[in-house]
Amino acid sequence: MRRRATGTARHRRSLHTAAALTCAGLVLAGCTAAGKAGESDSGSAGDAKDATVKVGLVYSRTGLLADYGKQYRDGFMAGLDHATKGTRKVAGHRIEVTEQDDAGDPGKAVSAAKSLIGKGYKVLAGTTDSGVALQMAPLAAQNKVLYISGPAATDAVTGINDYTFRSGRQSYQDILTAGAMLGEARGKKVTVLAQDSTFGQANVAAVKAVLGAEGAKVGSVLAPPSATDLTPFARQVKAGGPDLVFVAWAGSTAPALWTALDQQGVLEAAKVVTGLAGTASYPVFGAAGSKVSFLAHYFPGAGGGNAVEKSMLDSVGKAGGTPDLFTPDGFTAAQMVVRAVGQGGATDTAAMVKALEGWSFDGVKGKEQVRAEDHALVQPMFVARLRGSGAGARPELVTTEPMDEVAPPVKPSAG
Repeated sequence: MRRRATGTARHRRSLHTAAALTCAGLVLAGCTAAGKAGESDSGSAGDAKDATVKVGLVYSRTGLLADYGKQYRDGFMAGLDHATKGTRKVAGHRIEVTEQDDAGDPGKAVSAAKSLIGKGYKVLAGTTDSGVALQMAPLAAQNKVLYISGPAATDAVTGINDYTFRSGRQSYQDILTAGAMLGEARGKKVTVLAQDSTFGQANVAAVKAVLGAEGAKVGSVLAPPSATDLTPFARQVKAGGPDLVFVAWAGSTAPALWTALDQQGVLEAAKVVTGLAGTASYPVFGAAGSKVSFLAHYFPGAGGGNAVEKSMLDSVGKAGGTPDLFTPDGFTAAQMVVRAVGQGGATDTAAMVKALEGWSFDGVKGKEQVRAEDHALVQPMFVARLRGSGAGARPELVTTEPMDEVAPPVKPSAG
């Protein structure tokens, strides 16, 4: 399948560094190459009319990411109803969904996927955890089934093979949104404040790859994960005189961190940026919340109340769910499944792949596109602020970053 490299000049400048990071992820995951879409697919004798399309939804129903998994699942069911007008049918084919719990365990996910594939499933969707996605993707290529990843944000999923797509955003889009808040990056000083862990170091590497390639001087302040007194690290950040502070923090010490940054004057001395997580995280920021700039994948209302977002909010609410950060990822995945089956048929995986490549559509967040070259989901991102504090804190949209401005560089397909 021939693909043309496209993308803006800004993104091409960052391509080589980003590719090195994502390739490293592929090596660690132990991924293997497989056939390209378009080669002899599955040995099917054709696309039977009125065939039932079995979709395997493999996600975290239990485990550490169960809350995110529920958001995804609720969104998927709402998206399926929206895209099929409540019939669960497209082009005469009934879509039948089977749910499997991976509990955030790659081994359980692969086992569930193999079982589904062995039963004739041609479409798999889900995946809340990045580690799970990196094991599911090569399995899809090896068995030539369509795989649509969900909230898993690792950049390594993009372009990993011809059978893998994504329905959520990726880390590169987060960093580019933070960069948009910085403005012209050349000569600016950026400090990444994080824990000295794999997660923290990965964020430092990502910011260097993206903003460093744009000319920013990127440094870091890393605190031991066990640290509870975070005042010295807040002071160190302020002493460095950064133009932008990118905070990547996880765990129970987050409230103490934001209190320290506020008390030491860091929030007034520099623009401080972090990711806006789900609703449950809003109280964590306390009084500091109104002084922080948030890059946001999604929060209810971010889409401006467009017709698709309204459909999702209404449907999830009526089903007893609460729309949140990753609800759109499930909704978008269902839109993609319906597109693939409606245009590609029930059994021809290669045709499903072609139906998705280059597809532009109206999504929850606005206009979105499945990029043909590497299956990245090009989409708008948001900048937000929190109003109120504690349980009353609510996000408010500041700006919407157009999808082309926060699109990751095109990544050559691994096959």
